[in-house]
Amino acid sequence: MVHFSKFTLDNGLRVIVHEDATTPMAVVNVLYDVGARDEDPRQTGFAHLFEHLMFGGSVNIPEYDEPLQMAGGENNAYTTNDLTNYYIELPAENLETAFWLESDRMLSLAFSEKSLEVQRKVVVEEYKEHYINKPYGDVWHKMRELAYSTHPYRWMTIGKELKHIEDAKLEDVKSFFYRHYRPQNAILVVAGKVTEAQVKELAQKWFGDIPSGERYVRHLPQEPVQEAPHFLEIKSKVPLDALYKAYHMPSRIDPKYYAADLVSDVLSGGGSSRLHQVLVKEKKLFSNIECYHFGSLDAGLMAIEGKLVKGVKMKDAEKAVEEELDKLRNELISERELQKVKNRVESMLAFEDMGLLSRANNLAFYELIGDAADMNTEFAKYEAVTVADIQEQAKAIFSPANANTIHYYAGN
Repeated sequence: MVHFSKFTLDNGLRVIVHEDATTPMAVVNVLYDVGARDEDPRQTGFAHLFEHLMFGGSVNIPEYDEPLQMAGGENNAYTTNDLTNYYIELPAENLETAFWLESDRMLSLAFSEKSLEVQRKVVVEEYKEHYINKPYGDVWHKMRELAYSTHPYRWMTIGKELKHIEDAKLEDVKSFFYRHYRPQNAILVVAGKVTEAQVKELAQKWFGDIPSGERYVRHLPQEPVQEAPHFLEIKSKVPLDALYKAYHMPSRIDPKYYAADLVSDVLSGGGSSRLHQVLVKEKKLFSNIECYHFGSLDAGLMAIEGKLVKGVKMKDAEKAVEEELDKLRNELISERELQKVKNRVESMLAFEDMGLLSRANNLAFYELIGDAADMNTEFAKYEAVTVADIQEQAKAIFSPANANTIHYYAGN
């Protein structure tokens, strides 16, 4: 059980306090309710670009990292299609340094052509390194476009195309910031050797005067039900042929999500899971194969991907995958197998709760999707899943009409 308290500032900033006197450390986590799904289709990659710009200096603090390092702190951030998260870990005695730093960049970034140019180059290089020059690097760009016709999940967090970042103008960047990076759209979590009274005082002092901004309300185009399979063949300079399949699945906030999540564990939760046991160990068709999903806040994708053993034909490998999916659709799994994957989830959730940083991240995330208190009841939702629920989700997700398939061939 993770204990916490909650309050909201007059400007709309939600604040969560998790006291843990067993550590000398503190975590300050700021989650912004903005991700790549909130971008203009003609200007993608902005949410990720901001992850970089937020470290380029703010209105009163030209160098973000220097004062943080002097306070013995570390920081990082990540952006997804759904959200952007920034976090600082530092000795609790220097807590106010983190409030100073985070509040100043929420107040206003030090927007300049120079800062934009520096971070643009960083993002462009990242794009080239991971998505253009890396083997199989383009596969999720292609898969998202194959699977989505309407929803903004059809582009990746890094952006739909390099040109969108290369052409980003300072005014566009400012507009994006003031629309999304406001107290109304943020959740602040403070965890560690802190008290609620101390956090209330610091939150009011450093964040209380920041203009609230308008609460961002999404009106995203929803993806229609896929009614026919989609297929793409790619040939590229890669070491091995690879098979990629993606299927639409329930959103993170759909009650059916928990059964769907366990379906991926049945197929790919460790060395004794079905895909690894049958297709890697027994039939030796794949050198590795996994099933996973993105936990997307809108209806997302469940993926199966594997590298074929040299000499294995794609049609044979794919047929073997389909046979495993057929078993899951047509036969109830045993109670023992279901309990095994539930145990795995339980231990994973317990392990996550051990780390202070992870607890702070999770409190922010659960508050975003509904209520931070749900973090403490999450496993009960997995525990309630039945073998019939698993079969129902397997039938719905792995329906042939719901499949998006890429055959990725090693060419010259």
